[in-house]
Amino acid sequence: MFTGIIQAVGKIARTEPRGQDQRLAIQADALDMSDVQLGDSIAVNGVCLTVVRFDQNSFDVDVSAETLRCTIGFDLDSEVNLEKALRLADRLGGHLVSGHVDGVGEVVRFEPVGDCFVLEITAPDDIARYIATKGSVTVNGVSLTVNQVAGQRFALNLIPHTLEVTTLKHLKPGSRVNLEVDLLARYAERLMHYAPSPD
Repeated sequence: MFTGIIQAVGKIARTEPRGQDQRLAIQADALDMSDVQLGDSIAVNGVCLTVVRFDQNSFDVDVSAETLRCTIGFDLDSEVNLEKALRLADRLGGHLVSGHVDGVGEVVRFEPVGDCFVLEITAPDDIARYIATKGSVTVNGVSLTVNQVAGQRFALNLIPHTLEVTTLKHLKPGSRVNLEVDLLARYAERLMHYAPSPD
């Protein structure tokens, strides 16, 4: 589990095809690697990936074909948001994030409003129903609060600090983003529609 509070911005330093899968080497100079171990989970642009090699300023992960299919992917030399897995004693500054991307959205608006930026995204129809005003959503691994919802579109407000410490500052209309909806919304739907099997 993660919080959606980004700890560092890294860079995809190497990509190595492995059949339909991929191994990534991620340069992570700004991420504290002192407590990282083999098998640990690190969210990369909101995707929970397992560390298979590491040193003091980089780590490698394997990415399955299924993960590549349902995310925006990982381009060589691109910057990525990084967050190590949540420990039970950590502060929960964002919201509970699983690192399992629900779908890919598209930026339709990204423009300044005062000192902040408004980010408007169109979500895939199958996950748009889980996005609610004042609810939480994760965009490329960043926990954000939804300001407005209209059909498949939703709007967010990005403060200067969020822009400074994440890769969201590079977005523009047409950019594709990883989206993860709030886990509570999925459980609420399941409870509402669950019908026990007849005996």
